[in-house]
Amino acid sequence: MKNKIYRAILSSFMALSLTACGSAAPAATASSSAPAESSAQASAAASTAAASSSASTEIKTGLSTVDMSKWKYDKDNDIYYQTGLSYCETPADSSYETMGFFVPGAYFDAKDNGDGTFTCTVNKTAKVGGYTAATAPVIVPVNTPGYMAMSAPEDSSSSCGYGNISDYTSAGFVMAFAGCRGRDQGAPAGVTDLKAAIRYARYNNGVIPGDMDSIFTEGMSGGGAQSAILGASGDSKLYDTYLTAIGAVSGVSDAVKGSMCWCPITNLDVADEAYEWNMGSTRTSLSTEEQGYSDSMASAFADYINALGLKNTDGTALTLEKSDSGIYQAGSYYDYIKSVVETSLNNFLSDTTFPYDADSASSGMMAMGGGAPSGMGGKTGTLPAKAGTDMPSGGTDDITSKDNISRSSSETAAVTLSGTYDRAQDYIDALNAPYTWVNYDPKTNTATITSLSDFTKAMKVATKGIAAFDQLDASQGENTLFGYGDGNGAHFDPILAGIVKGSSYEDAFTADLAKKDSAGNTVDTRVAMYNPMYYMCSYYDGYQTANVARYWRIRTGIDQGDTSVCTEADLALAAADYSSDNSVDFATVWGLKHTTAERSGDYVANFISWVNDCMAK
Repeated sequence: MKNKIYRAILSSFMALSLTACGSAAPAATASSSAPAESSAQASAAASTAAASSSASTEIKTGLSTVDMSKWKYDKDNDIYYQTGLSYCETPADSSYETMGFFVPGAYFDAKDNGDGTFTCTVNKTAKVGGYTAATAPVIVPVNTPGYMAMSAPEDSSSSCGYGNISDYTSAGFVMAFAGCRGRDQGAPAGVTDLKAAIRYARYNNGVIPGDMDSIFTEGMSGGGAQSAILGASGDSKLYDTYLTAIGAVSGVSDAVKGSMCWCPITNLDVADEAYEWNMGSTRTSLSTEEQGYSDSMASAFADYINALGLKNTDGTALTLEKSDSGIYQAGSYYDYIKSVVETSLNNFLSDTTFPYDADSASSGMMAMGGGAPSGMGGKTGTLPAKAGTDMPSGGTDDITSKDNISRSSSETAAVTLSGTYDRAQDYIDALNAPYTWVNYDPKTNTATITSLSDFTKAMKVATKGIAAFDQLDASQGENTLFGYGDGNGAHFDPILAGIVKGSSYEDAFTADLAKKDSAGNTVDTRVAMYNPMYYMCSYYDGYQTANVARYWRIRTGIDQGDTSVCTEADLALAAADYSSDNSVDFATVWGLKHTTAERSGDYVANFISWVNDCMAK
């Protein structure tokens, strides 16, 4: 299957026809209006384990529902749980493809079996966090940095990657925690497994606690990407062959109500091109060949944006135009991305009370990195912390040490910050130490930037080599993701294939793009399956073919060199424009890099609060 984006860009490199990414009918999830076919699936998802009489799709599976006599109990945290539950009949890797359910203790009346297990019945009246067993939201964590595999839980102390399981159950949530295969098995293995787990959870609707019409996913980095894919691709038929192959439950929906995405590494069909458009100007010491590749990818991204038809929230069409300096650094899309950066800085200034203590803010991957530029006066080091109040925060885990992603660029950001800044003006002066790129109005405590290029050189430099995701030697993590299950990488970017035509790389790209997987699909189909935009923008063939989540929360550290600012911004625009019923909460967090970025507070608590807000609507 070839979708329109590839055909259009490659046909003329780049004479593209414009199509709109306009508003669609209300987003369809298991709890909202849906096309006729998916409505039947939503009905099945809302039924008990015995198919609802209102469902026109028969539930088919050889799997048993959860055995209510085999619950274990964590007394310290008041959690009943079962683990090791198979969510598919013919798993490709049984060491990963199991899951666990974790339930607040109050939702069960339990009888001790005397052997460490309990026979439980659902208590229909007890409340935790304002929820009952019937109304509790269900959380699916996606802890897959770099699209790596995720281990299945063993007990209630198992790490879900985002706080503790008890953080969620104490809020009244049910957790459906599944293991899944990773990038070594090749896309779409990971998302296929998670969809199968969501289907198995719905198969148990009415058997175990949890509102199966209110499933929320959460993830960061590659996990944020797969959370976004789950949010956008609900019930997509592209997954049917893969789900059937592992024996997933059929006749129930795998759509979700909400998707939380921290720093999602997604939109991989144009991620290379977006990276060069946004950060290519920060590269130094490139060969003539490499510079040509970088410039061509940046130009290709402009053609993509001008064909995509994104719109701002006020309905303004977002496009790029040629510029006197840089590559397509003008136009309404450029202005919008520039405003995203300025909003991030102004949020920082608004949220912050001076003075700042730099040393107390060195955790959470807040360091901007790089040494002080030659001649830079004042303070150097890491981003200062807010004194006495909440400041931008992220998880303390260094994801970059775990995801096995190549970050080979040696570029150095022009700005580094440390020490104590007594006033906002002192902080702005430090930003402007290497060159003036921030204009600050102390009367309104707001700032603007001179250009995107000045911002990226100061704070967001390229950390990955040329072809950041589909590397020329096919050695990047995403190359493995679009490989064929043998752990080896393969090329997947047809735009880049056109750019390298005539070079020594051409043959490898041509061969990889033509190869088929076990389901008979070439890589363009698999890339589409892993692209949330494919389901939400009319430019793509997959538009309106899936049940898209209604609620989206997207956060990213704006300083990260892992992906362009465009990645999260475009995802937020597409989700908001897909339906007037959609709710999108998007923010870039100043001073943070690749982490569970938040403007303030604890990321787990903020996620729980957002779910509560969604449930109240």
